[in-house]
Amino acid sequence: MQPDSDSNEAGYISSPSSSKQDSSDDMKKVQRREKNRIAAQKSRQRQTQKADTLHVESENLERLNSALRREIRCLREELKILTNVLSSHQSVCQLGPQKLTPFPALVTANPRYQH
Repeated sequence: MQPDSDSNEAGYISSPSSSKQDSSDDMKKVQRREKNRIAAQKSRQRQTQKADTLHVESENLERLNSALRREIRCLREELKILTNVLSSHQSVCQLGPQKLTPFPALVTANPRYQH
């Protein structure tokens, strides 16, 4: 390469057509960066929306879980009351002794109902 020649950093001689090519390449680079910036922004928005949706769903499931736990406590209390009523009734029952499996044994034997 000649020291007096008009050249760019790559060692090529500048010409009007290569200058247009550089300008076109720069423009494409800027457009590609802008397109990438927009795509990244949309991706972050989708990620944030997904996180927000999961947070709302989590809160709803927590509320449902609490309500179901309250219902379990109420049902267990009702079971105790009804078991006591049945137990006190058996002593005065005119139908005679019956061989029934006590309901509390069924509930407590099943691990699904234990907490």
